[in-house]
Amino acid sequence: MKATKKKVEELSVIKTSENLMPDSTENNDFPVVAIGSSAGGLETLELFFKNMPEDNGMAFVNVQHLDPNHVGMMPELLQRMTTMAVFQATDAIKVRPNCVYVIPPNKSMSILNNTLYLFATIETHGIRLPIDIFFRSMANDRQEKSIGIILSGMGSDGSLGVKAIKEKNGFVLVQEPSTAKFDGMPRSAIDAIIPDVIAPVEELPARLIELLQFMPKHKIDLEIDSKNKSNLDKIIILLREQTGHDFSMYKKSTLFRRIERRKGIHKIDKIQNYVRFMQENPKETEILFKELLIGVTNFFRDPEVWKKLGQQILPEMLEKLPNGYTLRAWVTGCSTGEEAYTLAIVFKEALAKNNNYRNLSLQIFATDLDIEAIEKARKGVFPPNIVADVSPERLSQFFNGDSEGYRVNAVIREMVVFAPQNVIKDPPFTKLDILTCRNMLIYMEPELQKKLMALFNYSLKPGGIMILGSAETLGSDNEGFEVLDNKLKIFKRSLIPQESRLLDFPSSFSITNKTKPEMKQPQKVVENIQTLADQILLQQFTPASVLVNEKGDIIYITGRTGKYLEPVAGKANWNIYAMLREGLRIVFPAAFQKALKTYDAVKLQNVKVENGKVCFVNITIQRLEKPETIKDMILIVFNDVAEIVESKVTNLKTNKESYNVQQKELELELNQCYEDLQTVREEMQTSQEELKSTNEELQSTNEELQSTNEELTTSKEEMQSLNEELQTVNSELQNKVADFSRANNDMKNLLNSTEIATLFLDKELNIRRFTDPIAEIFKVRASDIGRPFTDLVSDLKYPEIGTNAKLVIKNLTSIETETETNDGRWFSIKIMPYRTIDDHIDGLVLTFTNITKAKKLEIELKEANVSLQLNRETHYRHLFESAKDGILMLDAETGKITDVNPFLIDLLGYSKEEFLEKAIWEIGFLKDIVANKEKFLELQKKRIIHYDNLPLESLKGKKIYVEFISNKYTVADHKVIQCFIRDITEKKLAEEILLKNK
Repeated sequence: MKATKKKVEELSVIKTSENLMPDSTENNDFPVVAIGSSAGGLETLELFFKNMPEDNGMAFVNVQHLDPNHVGMMPELLQRMTTMAVFQATDAIKVRPNCVYVIPPNKSMSILNNTLYLFATIETHGIRLPIDIFFRSMANDRQEKSIGIILSGMGSDGSLGVKAIKEKNGFVLVQEPSTAKFDGMPRSAIDAIIPDVIAPVEELPARLIELLQFMPKHKIDLEIDSKNKSNLDKIIILLREQTGHDFSMYKKSTLFRRIERRKGIHKIDKIQNYVRFMQENPKETEILFKELLIGVTNFFRDPEVWKKLGQQILPEMLEKLPNGYTLRAWVTGCSTGEEAYTLAIVFKEALAKNNNYRNLSLQIFATDLDIEAIEKARKGVFPPNIVADVSPERLSQFFNGDSEGYRVNAVIREMVVFAPQNVIKDPPFTKLDILTCRNMLIYMEPELQKKLMALFNYSLKPGGIMILGSAETLGSDNEGFEVLDNKLKIFKRSLIPQESRLLDFPSSFSITNKTKPEMKQPQKVVENIQTLADQILLQQFTPASVLVNEKGDIIYITGRTGKYLEPVAGKANWNIYAMLREGLRIVFPAAFQKALKTYDAVKLQNVKVENGKVCFVNITIQRLEKPETIKDMILIVFNDVAEIVESKVTNLKTNKESYNVQQKELELELNQCYEDLQTVREEMQTSQEELKSTNEELQSTNEELQSTNEELTTSKEEMQSLNEELQTVNSELQNKVADFSRANNDMKNLLNSTEIATLFLDKELNIRRFTDPIAEIFKVRASDIGRPFTDLVSDLKYPEIGTNAKLVIKNLTSIETETETNDGRWFSIKIMPYRTIDDHIDGLVLTFTNITKAKKLEIELKEANVSLQLNRETHYRHLFESAKDGILMLDAETGKITDVNPFLIDLLGYSKEEFLEKAIWEIGFLKDIVANKEKFLELQKKRIIHYDNLPLESLKGKKIYVEFISNKYTVADHKVIQCFIRDITEKKLAEEILLKNK
């Protein structure tokens, strides 16, 4: 582990120095793999890196949701899982292959020119989106060399980023949601795009390496031979047959890149083999179609465009419009609707800035080829990560929070009509004020771009605004548009009348052929006389009729219905209710509903219709019972009755009596109807007032619930973010616990291997921990932890051990002693304070070292020393008593004589009793040496006292000359003085005789 850390530190130093001076010759053509994870991500990262070989040629950037207030340990944790060098990203650090980089806590990160840059985080509604931010940045910087991987996590972070990666032809891999601890992020990514790989995390490394092996090492050569072109045309035909859409004028570079990616995913090396694979697997054709339709969009994409549109262009346009005007806008290639809703929001904001605009409105038509994208757009529900593009003010004003994220409110939603449309072959919307076509033309060949520009010119009103994508242009001749902002790609249709052009858009594309096959003229068929007669009867004599379904949608029309029906303005609406003329709208709905309930005909007589002139009509509404193909449909028959009405009036005039009777009956019935109508009106008025009151209460309740829902959504987002951070902290804590467990096991094995019995106590002298050898001294078990150690039965002859333990707690000084056990063992016991790392006393540590062998050797050695000492004393006594010199022993402190040998007794003639227990100055013949006690104490300062010629007298008066030597030393901690007295009388006499003779 130390070697690994050292390696990482060395690499880190190298990394720093390399960053300071970038190498211009460095090869940057390697993939960068960004891994996005959240809650539960640590476990998946461990599985991922354990299965990823070291020398893989890729750089890995781990972007994870981390607690901003927690010191991250992710680099250390990842370093244990992989032999690749792991670094915590620092500002301006350059990425290199076979290395792993980890985002630091409380930072967002981007990449530019293979260099990582850190930014302070900006949280919106408690949500941080570091994965989306980095994925988008990487897609723009690394293009097709960008690889995004989504692992376990909550929320939807990363779903916008994977779209950007797919747009740039990069790869996206997603963990199989069923194997993820939290499947929110994987499922959100799968909903957003079609990932290249969906697999359990342990399989992702191998699948990724396989993908890269089958990818072309160099850019695709667009100059292809006829054989490859033939296969490409076959793919286009397969797409057209299965989807109904033709890509023959799709830009070849993009088409080739998408096909190469799909080949690599299926490990197919040749394009002809891929054609066969598509034929055998229709599902692959659908997937390729989806790949070609990848639409990357988001709210307020290119913010400067929308800023100029809302602050300058729209206000100038609105000022010139009459009161009550409705603007028309067309958003082509709208994908999932973000751009259409953005336009609606910008329009509403422009209206709010000037009260004069209140009567103006905007109708937006948003179309796209992808039906699934249109369905998502119609729902108007977007994930929580749109907070990265939409400001909090706009979120609160134009969106409602719900369980799925954010829902566009009703005001904005009602401004947009979504519809599937192929802009190339379907009829365009016309009389437009605004048209947007952003990042759609870049995928098309110049010839098709030119045709679309002509179509857009035809669709816009003079002075209408057109907005293109940042990489798109008008073409060589501007196609009848004026440039308002070339940088932002905003154009205006010229006010100068344009030369009319023939719009040539076939119903479907075909592979370009210069010549059209001659159409064979069909042979004339002799028509049946009965058929011709039936047609004449239907056209000239049969009453006008309409066949509709139960919703009123018109299925079939017979005869001339212009007197009774007329098309409505705006978008085509073939519904009977919308097309009824004035007069029919009042009476028709009730009769139609009645007809739906029975197969009997419902008739309306003498209905007045206004169609420029007044006429009367009889209407028969019949629900059809057979044939089966049109069962339950409604047939509506119109009969003009103008002549019948005139005939009736003539008859009434000629028969006045009959008329008067009928008139009175009608008046009575009419009066009764008036009374009934008045009663109904009063009841209806009461009901309306009650409903109004109830509606106000419900509206108030709805507003409160809406407010509560928004608060709950915000709280949910904050809790979700907090939960993710807690999951990360929990993972780190689990690793710390594992480290602690390993360290605990190491310490236990270390203590047991020393064979030193150790007892750990807390401040109350309760047992906290003990090693295994302690059981040989105390009767202790694991269940005794927490009990006072003084309650334990032990074999020690050390009754004061409890008292000494309390003294150590009190004085904080160690106590060490040796004690014997009842069975003859000896232990060295040391009681010392338990000190924590921060130098706090938190109990005691008692160590019991077995010294039995050493103690027994010590006892044996002492016994041997005593025996030797006795032998020495016996030998010394023999020498003392047999010595031919006088020996006198004194107590150095008192001066008393403690021993005298026989030679001195014989020399001086005194008995042993006369010598013993007397001070030296109390012996008369020795007074010349030590006159008194003070003289004796003064002589104590000298270690050796030597007299060469000292005269003494024996008890009998004999004069004796002696040599006197005293020596001071210590015996058994007691100071003694040993005096040697040698008789030199004969020597002295000889010297005197010799002196006299001279």
